[in-house]
Amino acid sequence: MVQLTALTQEVLSAILKSIDEGIHVVNTEGKTIFYNEVAAKHDGMDVKEVQGKYLIDAFPSLTKESSTLLKVIKTGKPIFNQTQVYLNIHGTRIDTINTTLPILLGEEIIGAVEIAKDYSRMKLLAESLLDLQKGLNKGSRKKVLKQVNYTFGDLISVNPAFISMKDEARKLAKSDSPILVYGESGTGKELFVQGIHHESHRSSGAFIAQNCAAIPESLLESILFGTAKGSYTGAVDRKGLFELADGGTLFLDELHTMPIELQAKLLRVLEDGMVRRVGGSQNISVDVRVIAAMNVHPSIALQNQVLRSDLFYRLNVFTFSLLPLRDRKDDILFLTDYFIKEFNRKLAKDIHGMEKRLEFFFTGYHWPGNVRELKHTIEYMMNVCEEKFLKFEDMPLMLRHLPDQPNSNSRPTESLSLRKNIEALEKSLISNALDLCDGNVNQAAKLLEIPRQTLQYKMKKMTI
Repeated sequence: MVQLTALTQEVLSAILKSIDEGIHVVNTEGKTIFYNEVAAKHDGMDVKEVQGKYLIDAFPSLTKESSTLLKVIKTGKPIFNQTQVYLNIHGTRIDTINTTLPILLGEEIIGAVEIAKDYSRMKLLAESLLDLQKGLNKGSRKKVLKQVNYTFGDLISVNPAFISMKDEARKLAKSDSPILVYGESGTGKELFVQGIHHESHRSSGAFIAQNCAAIPESLLESILFGTAKGSYTGAVDRKGLFELADGGTLFLDELHTMPIELQAKLLRVLEDGMVRRVGGSQNISVDVRVIAAMNVHPSIALQNQVLRSDLFYRLNVFTFSLLPLRDRKDDILFLTDYFIKEFNRKLAKDIHGMEKRLEFFFTGYHWPGNVRELKHTIEYMMNVCEEKFLKFEDMPLMLRHLPDQPNSNSRPTESLSLRKNIEALEKSLISNALDLCDGNVNQAAKLLEIPRQTLQYKMKKMTI
């Protein structure tokens, strides 16, 4: 039995050592009984400096109240994804995000295990980004303008609805009111937002974009609002993106991924134009136009409670819904021709177009990645094509073998089906009306000039 226990401990230790995350286990006395190499690397320590030692001896800046491991031993309750900032015995500051769990034997707590993720490097990168933005703002007007690479002229289209939306955006760009942009991934949300900034009276000011999904909550807060000296160990006075974007535009992408608590702070800034740095007590006035974007429909985000309703109504002064490429059929071949000419220049090629068989596939394909997918597909084909026209065989392997796609060997008579084309048009009009009315069926029915009951029947039939 003793040999079996020893073997089990050896196997368990080997498994824990192989995990690519920091693992720290303490007993009920707070002494470390397991500490892997990844945790040691995060903490800037040697394993022997921690193994068998009392936790607070190895990390003297921690207390019984601030240590997540000791807290879990005391309460028996798990802690998920909590930020912890502390010093090791060498005086080095460590930033981690910890999930800490009690170890139970029956109903008795015999210790606690902590799984730690190091985001010190991410924080350094984020702070470097802020310093870079700050440097750009101090530079010449020419440097600031380089932050915007696109205008409305880069959003080419022959689709009447898309052209009309661009014209409306040009007019509304002159306002300082916030804007909410919805569109699937690849529809060109950031290009559209940069176009608005370029047309606004803020065009000589900063344009700063931040993806809310890319950074942990605590780090996102300090990036947006800045930090005050002493707010945590090693913290310095540092401007956030709101201050850096003063006089310009702040673009918040994937807003629905921002934690609800942080959305409340964002709403407060939108209401009074004042920011308070993390750990600070002073309110700082900022003049920033906020444009937010989401790749899920606002009504779905509200329903799933990942977007505060009060923030939505504050941002929803102007709303733009970018049509997916499948609802802009007239743009597919138009953009294809444009990208062929663009890559002819970049790759020194002389491709004249594409064969009819490929045209039929392109116009019938769903394009889930939208314009981005179309562009990257053309880029791949232009690199491999050795003739004057792109062929079906030049497409990426994944596209050539997709199930339930148009039969590229058949004649394109199916695309002339009156019934199917009318159904597609009807579905597109209903979807657009619902987007314009933020999912309100009554308002959409009025736009479509049909009874509400008829609209509900069609939505159910078309699974909209």
